[in-house]
Amino acid sequence: MSLADLTALGGFAALFVMMALRVPIGVAMGLVGVGGFAMIAGTGPALNLLAISPIRTITDYNMSLIPMFVLMGVLATRSGISRELFGAGQAWLGRFRGGLALATIGACGGFAAICGSSVATAATMTKVALPEMQRYGYPTNMATGIIAAGGTLGILIPPSVVLAVYAFIAGQDVGELFIAGIVPGLLAMVMYMAAVRIIYGRSAPAGHKTPWPEAFRSLFELGPTLILFAAIIGGIYFGVVTPTEAAAAGAFLTGLIGIVRRRLGWREITESLVEALRTSVAIFVILIGALLFGYFLAVTQTPQKITAFLVAMDLGAYGTLLIILAVFLILGCVLDAMAMIILLVPIVFPVVTQLGFDPVWFGVVVVMTVEIGLITPPIGMNIFVINSIAPEAHPVGIFKGVTPFVLTDILRLALIIAFPAIVLFLPGTMG
Repeated sequence: MSLADLTALGGFAALFVMMALRVPIGVAMGLVGVGGFAMIAGTGPALNLLAISPIRTITDYNMSLIPMFVLMGVLATRSGISRELFGAGQAWLGRFRGGLALATIGACGGFAAICGSSVATAATMTKVALPEMQRYGYPTNMATGIIAAGGTLGILIPPSVVLAVYAFIAGQDVGELFIAGIVPGLLAMVMYMAAVRIIYGRSAPAGHKTPWPEAFRSLFELGPTLILFAAIIGGIYFGVVTPTEAAAAGAFLTGLIGIVRRRLGWREITESLVEALRTSVAIFVILIGALLFGYFLAVTQTPQKITAFLVAMDLGAYGTLLIILAVFLILGCVLDAMAMIILLVPIVFPVVTQLGFDPVWFGVVVVMTVEIGLITPPIGMNIFVINSIAPEAHPVGIFKGVTPFVLTDILRLALIIAFPAIVLFLPGTMG
């Protein structure tokens, strides 16, 4: 075994040990990346890499969309948009059995279209929807399972921070990936709602009947939010604005909506800026660590060796793809979404492209697989976020409540793999 192979194995072992010791993933990847690079190329080149890579990352114009979309999500949360979305869903669907569950999933999808974060979507909707569902007699396990599943829409429906990170790592167009996520995201909402009707249609309580004038008024209140989403996605789709420009415009318009409605004062704006800054810094630390780790992988030729190994197994394109997705699924039980994307994509991406799969399609498939990890034991991030906000909801009970939706996700993933046009149709029509 060569020095490069031994260094690569030692690097991965050190990485997982540090992760087990709860060292932040970005820091762990950066330390392993620089240390491993130094062992192969020397200390001088490794220190030069450490000096150049962080600056290059944080000054990349295309990466500025991440803090803008993060800020947009924070401002949307503080502006009460999540309550308006749930209120509209409740007004139109709450009268039916399981209607509040359907309204929750619809509100999760709507908020995901502004927020871009699964954890933030789950946390926000727990505060908004859970008390109302409990008030109408929904069992806690059922209610929290529905919220946990709906929260996963946050990383698929554009704008998605995770899709943006994938685009950066894989060298793909962010706009195409955002547009590619629309149909799978809508399909997820429809299938979740169908699961609610099939499984809970008779047992779930009904809400109150909202008078029709009030129901139409709820749609009117959602007008600015709908226009905002249409402007962002439409601008990207028709090529009027770049994703970075759309992110900046989205953050500005979201803040403007909150100010006009008198829901955002100077204090709320300041707190939003601080929160968005903290979240963005955490994401950039992970990205910088991923780039440093990527240089380490390149110098040890790990991706090329893994590609050669998997191709030599002669399992066929789809057999190899299933192995890759199984790895994502297994690691999704112990790692968060961002960590999996950043850790695994640089390794498996060369394999996927050599097998002839479309990189945009693969990005959506990976994000869908990561979604499943967010709601599966032992560490489903959405489950523990909900538990931290609603301590009366035990994690085991939430996992039970979310099980039907995991099965729905697996079925949806199979459909996307069998029919890639579901993902690729809209990006193929972009202007």
